[in-house]
Amino acid sequence: MNLPKQKEAKNLVTFFENNESFQATQKTYDAWIKMKESALADGINLILVSAFRSIQRQQELVEEKRKKNISEKEIFSILARPGYSEHHTGRALDLHSPGSALLEEDFENTDAFLWLQKNANEYGFFMSYPRNNKYNIVYEPWHWYFNKN
Repeated sequence: MNLPKQKEAKNLVTFFENNESFQATQKTYDAWIKMKESALADGINLILVSAFRSIQRQQELVEEKRKKNISEKEIFSILARPGYSEHHTGRALDLHSPGSALLEEDFENTDAFLWLQKNANEYGFFMSYPRNNKYNIVYEPWHWYFNKN
């Protein structure tokens, strides 16, 4: 099954974490702050790695992979095609925690991932790409999508 087409978000808020600039929808940002603070209160340090990504930036990422002679099949198992990434919506967050490899499957072995599995839905976040997902995107335990009104 193909990923659904995504609209590129407008009216994003810009915020800074760890000396890096990110953008997200206001509701996503508000929910992220609440979730991050709740995790921290439980001794879990969630670190934001990626949020909004434009369709143009997605195309650049694809081109970078092509220049490395990575096959189309492999590229699109790890990246959504431009226009189809949840990051375009301003509602997707890639998360990290100290002690795990950045954007790697071993994130699932962290206390942060266990905390997210137990608590993220309470804040409106859902893991988009579990193992063997219907979109044939690699398992991404770090990728969480805000889907709450």
